[in-house]
Amino acid sequence: MPPSRRRRVARLLALVLTVLLLAGGGTYAWADYELDRSVDLATGGSRPPLGKGTTYLIVGSDSRDGLSEGAKRDLHAGGGGGGRTDSMMLLHTGTRGTTMVSLPRDSWVNLPSYLDPGTGQRHRPARNKLNAAYSLGGAPLLVRTVEFNTGLRVDHYAEIGFGGFVGVVDAVGGVDMCVDRNIKDEKSGLDLTKGCHTLDGGQALAFVRQRHQEAQGDLGRSRNQQKFLAALAHKAAAPGTALNPFRSYPLLGAALDTLVVDKDMQPRTLVSLFQAMRSVSSGDGRQLNVPVTGREINTSKGSAVQWDAAEATKLFTALRNDRPVSTEQEG
Repeated sequence: MPPSRRRRVARLLALVLTVLLLAGGGTYAWADYELDRSVDLATGGSRPPLGKGTTYLIVGSDSRDGLSEGAKRDLHAGGGGGGRTDSMMLLHTGTRGTTMVSLPRDSWVNLPSYLDPGTGQRHRPARNKLNAAYSLGGAPLLVRTVEFNTGLRVDHYAEIGFGGFVGVVDAVGGVDMCVDRNIKDEKSGLDLTKGCHTLDGGQALAFVRQRHQEAQGDLGRSRNQQKFLAALAHKAAAPGTALNPFRSYPLLGAALDTLVVDKDMQPRTLVSLFQAMRSVSSGDGRQLNVPVTGREINTSKGSAVQWDAAEATKLFTALRNDRPVSTEQEG
């Protein structure tokens, strides 16, 4: 099929999915009512100026909401939860197309000053891992930390927990994923042989969480997460899902079950987010990792990932001004 026709088909499928899931008055109202808009992006002081285009912060948290004790055991998801982030990605859309940038959770960054929501104590700015921001101050501090270190204004926030992620993958009938080696990870529960597999929700969760079998650790996990997210968006837009109400409606329901978004998020904004992810998976966008120095560093908080300051600044400046991205950190 010629590229121009493929693009037309992709646009048509995205439009059909939008109509099926949201355009109907009852469905739209249901989705609008179900959205958990508990994140206030305006909380917490000064923010970077508005940039060009739209920037989303997409977060996968370790929230166990909606999981039974048995499911937690089966998914190797026991022990704490609800206070950490397993994946963080910036998705930028604009006149230059779509760019998805993974932010390793072990990134060594500057946390801005913040008020502890539990004690009311004010903390000074400090160096820490990016993952600690969510643990210490929830989504508001995570957003402020990402903005503080990138200079990008986060326009919208979307977070999904373990249960929602598993439900979404199962609702689309599993996601095809190929691996170039046998992977067996006791911590996440992943057990795959070399080759291609259709991952169900539990296997998918283990795939995007595991890092101990990755030569590049957290960076390798970030690449797996990007690869899987693009494949999931592709599967969700496929005719077998988008045109099948027995899959499309459970998909929407599973996503809404544990989805947390910002106060200004509307169902049509979520559609735009989905379409942007779909463009990345179809090759119309770029998948990148934030530029790093290529090695992990020892810190007071353990081993961490050091960003390449010059290259990272160049990347984020280009995104803020909606200019072509030039970086060697392809995903």
